[in-house]
Amino acid sequence: MAAERPVPVDELSGDGGAGPPATPRQAATVILLREGDEALEVLLVQRNPAQRFMGGAWVFPGGAVDAHEGEGDLAHRLAGVREVREEVEVELGDPASLVRFSRWITPEEVRIRFDTHFFLALAPAGAAPRVDGDECVDLRWVTPREALDAAANGDMLLFFPTLKHLEQIEPFGSARELIEWAQRQDVRPVLPRVVHEGETARIVLPGEPGYEG
Repeated sequence: MAAERPVPVDELSGDGGAGPPATPRQAATVILLREGDEALEVLLVQRNPAQRFMGGAWVFPGGAVDAHEGEGDLAHRLAGVREVREEVEVELGDPASLVRFSRWITPEEVRIRFDTHFFLALAPAGAAPRVDGDECVDLRWVTPREALDAAANGDMLLFFPTLKHLEQIEPFGSARELIEWAQRQDVRPVLPRVVHEGETARIVLPGEPGYEG
């Protein structure tokens, strides 16, 4: 739905797309899962509203790959484990246990770009996530449907990639079912585009009308 896909003007490159796109920074995001009383739940953290980039948004724990973590798949896994430790104080242990789920690359029309590898992980038994109160100021265990409904009601700020991942997870009945499904998938990069419509801009996914225009 177009209403879910507005692009903040200050996120777009200032040259109208005439110059070369910014090089995406490598990043990793972890969708932390647990079995709730009635359905699987995911952990979302709220970014500090004072932050200029995505301030106040609810996101999955994650961030950029550090130089010392190297390159390639292992670097993204190491970054995912580190970000979960730093943002919510949960130790995931072996990076190899993370399950690849998706890969999203920020549209070329956007000024700040990331090449983000998304992973699934089960929360360790007894895990008690806590935020640091600086980069992240709150957290919630929610079902995907609860988060989507909160976003629709204006009670939770979710950006487009988070929305789309929640929509993809929502049909699964359990964390184990989701993980087993993901282990059978071939993860391919998704590169959305920004389409201008008069004075507004929205995100279009591959295969949707306007993407090839």
